[in-house]
Amino acid sequence: KVIWTVLVTILGYASSLPVGDDSLCTAEELAKYKIIFIGKWSQTAFPKQYPLYRPPAQWSSLLGVTHSSDYSMWKKNEYASNGVRDFAEKGEAWVLMKEIEEAGEKIQSVHGIFSAPAISSGIGQTSTELEAHPRHPLVSFVVRIVPSPDWFVGIDSLNLCDGDRWTDEVTVDLFPYDAGTDSGFTFSSPNFATIPQDTVTEITCSSPSHPANSFYYPKLKNLPPIAQVTMVKIKKTQLGLSAPFINVPAKSNEIIDTVS
Repeated sequence: KVIWTVLVTILGYASSLPVGDDSLCTAEELAKYKIIFIGKWSQTAFPKQYPLYRPPAQWSSLLGVTHSSDYSMWKKNEYASNGVRDFAEKGEAWVLMKEIEEAGEKIQSVHGIFSAPAISSGIGQTSTELEAHPRHPLVSFVVRIVPSPDWFVGIDSLNLCDGDRWTDEVTVDLFPYDAGTDSGFTFSSPNFATIPQDTVTEITCSSPSHPANSFYYPKLKNLPPIAQVTMVKIKKTQLGLSAPFINVPAKSNEIIDTVS
């Protein structure tokens, strides 16, 4: 009877624990981060059909959220929500923000929304700050590739917490994704809805395997990163002030192979 009581108690406690990677975060305080998004979409790096005008290559504003594992902004190989579809196709954020707010209200899976200004060229950088919570240590965001049918870059559920401590700094190379809602092959393709809707897929140098695809580089093994994001924990000094922030320079991103 004693053993059975102990087992029931343990199982009952375990079932009450939150599910997901964020359940392992035992940090005691909130953490603030500076997030720097760097566009590396140059004509040298991606010469095929590079948009020079109407409109030229550029990036939309960045829209992100800190959350728990109960929420998902987008996931590879899953269907994009209506909000992600509108953002990836037209850069419209209202529906996506409403989805985020509703998730926060219903299941309290969202801690905060953050955004950064758009970049008016393929190469450049933008930044903002975000706040992570021990129960909401995951970061997700999207940035639309402009112009494009429904292509974007982003991060899905990056965990900033490692046990009882917050990660000091993390850098991630970003590659293009297709939201699966528009069937255009090129940056300037007209609107051509995908019916039925497809799942979110990563665009590679060989997929979609079609010569018209703007990212089709059959001579390459892999596409170079089209963007990069760095998140750095903001440290407080003894006076309670944030430590000065070091600007992150964009690194070279050229394709070595000669592409006609």
